[in-house]
Amino acid sequence: MEDLIEYVAKSLVDDPLSVSVKRRETSASIIIELRVAPQDTGRIIGRGGRVANALRTLLRTREQEHGSKRIILKIQ
Repeated sequence: MEDLIEYVAKSLVDDPLSVSVKRRETSASIIIELRVAPQDTGRIIGRGGRVANALRTLLRTREQEHGSKRIILKIQ
């Protein structure tokens, strides 16, 4: 799951070396934290949030495998 987000993010940004993905789990959710260089934040969010919403849609399909846990994407 983290690998997929990292792969997509690295292919979108100008500075792929600054991309990092971390996973945190709580009792009710899985939080994926995506960090990119400040100048690449707009590329990850996209016009009108379209790219960010597409990434969240990818994660939602994976959510079904983890049962009742919700997957949250945080872009920083």
